[in-house]
Amino acid sequence: MADLPFTLDQLRILRAIHHEGSFKKAADSLFVTQPAVSLQIQNLEKQLDVSLFDRGGRKAMLTEAGHLLLSYSERILSQCQEACRALDDLHNLRGGSLVVGASQTTGTYLMPRMIGLFRQKYPDVAVQLQVHSTRRTSWSVANGQIDLAIIGGELPSDLAEQLQVVPYASEDLALVLPVKHPMARLQELQKDDLYRLAFICLDAQSTTRKMVDQLLVRAGLDVQRLRVEMELNSLEAIKNAVQSGLGAAFLPVVSIERELSSQTLQRMTVGDLNVRRQLRLITHPARYCSRAAGAFRREILPVFASPDSPLRQNQDQN
Repeated sequence: MADLPFTLDQLRILRAIHHEGSFKKAADSLFVTQPAVSLQIQNLEKQLDVSLFDRGGRKAMLTEAGHLLLSYSERILSQCQEACRALDDLHNLRGGSLVVGASQTTGTYLMPRMIGLFRQKYPDVAVQLQVHSTRRTSWSVANGQIDLAIIGGELPSDLAEQLQVVPYASEDLALVLPVKHPMARLQELQKDDLYRLAFICLDAQSTTRKMVDQLLVRAGLDVQRLRVEMELNSLEAIKNAVQSGLGAAFLPVVSIERELSSQTLQRMTVGDLNVRRQLRLITHPARYCSRAAGAFRREILPVFASPDSPLRQNQDQN
């Protein structure tokens, strides 16, 4: 077999330049000098007899050939990382690593509990949590950058055949009021009462806000009639605003458990209104499953899963 016209280091440099946007920033991220990075790319272009970068602008832009090689580089480097992890796994769960992903609410309020329980059992395993949008998280699982993830949004259609999706749990959204709000004394509200409340919501362009609006519409509410008085950029900010008496909000129950226990927020029942979304576990069945990922899925995920989740049912059968 003929020698390959590139090295793994050259592929890492190519990827770093693309991600960082310049030769200098790529050199800094790789802890090498800029001349060394330039020389490696020049040698790579000479070996391949193609131009990989358009050097006419201020930012390092890939040519068509550069984009093609980058796509293969991502896959090659991902496979290399997977091989290293598989070899590390030949020992045991003393050491190794686990990378889990989640969308915003799950990553903020649920995943830390899971990781804490896992760390009690396997303190020597390095655990990394990546909290991003559902789309970005799904692609990270597909690319092998994340071992497994729990998402609440819709899986990108172009990944439907690649990833394994398992129902995991239901996430309820609750209407909360300031404890001194006049309506907080009522045992139950009706849907029409909601149109008389001042609401505090996430920014209208956020994916979480769009998801909440969709759930409310499915539950039979006219979201256009809801009076939004304030838009904030985090659930924590919304909770504080509600506690301060500035309005009402729909919030995931998992995010307000502490406030409900301390009675600093009032959860309200609204007629037959049930607002919930389905959380799902996603994995890549064709990629290597490390022992750490297997232990997390086998021992930790069923603890927090809904009774009707296949993960809980499999554990009960065992």
